Amino acid sequence: MKILLKNITLVHPLYKLNKKTNVLIDNGIISKTGNISAEESADAKVFDMNNKIAAPGFFDMHVHLREPGREDEETVVTGCNSAARGGFTGVACMPNTEPAIDSAEVVNLILSKAAGHLVDVYPVAAATAERKGEVISPIAELVEAGAVGFSDDGVAIKTARVLRRVMEYAKMYDKPVIEHCEEETLAGGAMNEGINSTLLGLPPLPSVAEDLTVMRDIMMCEYTGARLHIAHISTKGAVELVRQAKAKGLNVTAEVAPHHFTLTDDSIKTYDTNYKMNPPLRTQQDIDAMIEGLRDGTIDCIATDHAPHAIEEKEMEFEYAPNGIVGLETAVGISLTELYQKKILTIEKLIEKMAINPRKILNLEIPSFEVGEKANMTILDLTEVWTVETSRFVSKCKNSPFDKRLLTGRAIASINNGRMYYQDKFLQ
Repeated sequence: MKILLKNITLVHPLYKLNKKTNVLIDNGIISKTGNISAEESADAKVFDMNNKIAAPGFFDMHVHLREPGREDEETVVTGCNSAARGGFTGVACMPNTEPAIDSAEVVNLILSKAAGHLVDVYPVAAATAERKGEVISPIAELVEAGAVGFSDDGVAIKTARVLRRVMEYAKMYDKPVIEHCEEETLAGGAMNEGINSTLLGLPPLPSVAEDLTVMRDIMMCEYTGARLHIAHISTKGAVELVRQAKAKGLNVTAEVAPHHFTLTDDSIKTYDTNYKMNPPLRTQQDIDAMIEGLRDGTIDCIATDHAPHAIEEKEMEFEYAPNGIVGLETAVGISLTELYQKKILTIEKLIEKMAINPRKILNLEIPSFEVGEKANMTILDLTEVWTVETSRFVSKCKNSPFDKRLLTGRAIASINNGRMYYQDKFLQ
């Protein structure tokens, strides 16, 4: 397939590039930029992208694809379709599947399911066997199979002793240990501990549960010299701990999900289970800390924590409903609306947090716009005003608190692996 993108603005922060031009893509490779003759673009599908931006393909480093085990909620293919529609050309899938991603066989299964898709899939393997926190996974075997990091996501690695061993082995292969930071003995609540949990009569989950584990993990990171990545950070205290760790020069990075810089626990007053997640929605003070962390670089990237759940599971009492929401098809729009439009981040900084930094953390190649390179890009319309409609999601599940939310700015196309997703379909 040959594609001509006319009048498009290429923005690439790594190369300090911000230039309006034409781009010819032939069989997935950027063949020419600048002035392109009618002869050169013969047989090409032409798209006038005036006032549109092409960024390096966005990457979500925290996605739950549910396969193997819960294909009724999502599969590798449907999750990738959702990612493509949301503007992502790559995702890292988390290991809390059934069975867990704790063997080369499961890694190979996921990679085989993703083969040939527009969206690249990179498995994050379980840090411990079956994510039980008792025996470390076969790290070398998993790295060789294609694992890009290690996590017991859904829970923190159970003990400091096991965490130390995981970090020491992961360090040998320069892979990050990705931690869901929650002190097990304080876990189990349904929402953030505070005035709202008291008023609503729901079991609380205190913010200190996150802070304690972040503190432990940073100390172990310093002790071992390993790379630590804090998943879905949500508390003011945790952000400050990461800020202090970075000031000391430690190998610590962090991500935040869009719901944690936009929604507070006030939303739970409706008992709508689409607002139930873990970490839970916190307070306005915590949101302010997330925004400041994004602004000053303490928080390196934005990740969705895309967590599909069947409607019958979410439609139950708040306390018993599963945690999590889908996010792949709303993350770019929310980030543009809440961060770019409100001048918290420039478009270059937003691209860094959604395309460049996630790949840096996982040691993945960063797409470029050089002639001869593979075309891997996300095309943005920064001014389009649109309404989220969960009924149109291509994910198998629709559990989102952002239904009917008005947003400004969205990803209108994704291009990768010789394929293009545009106007709600894959172009051949």
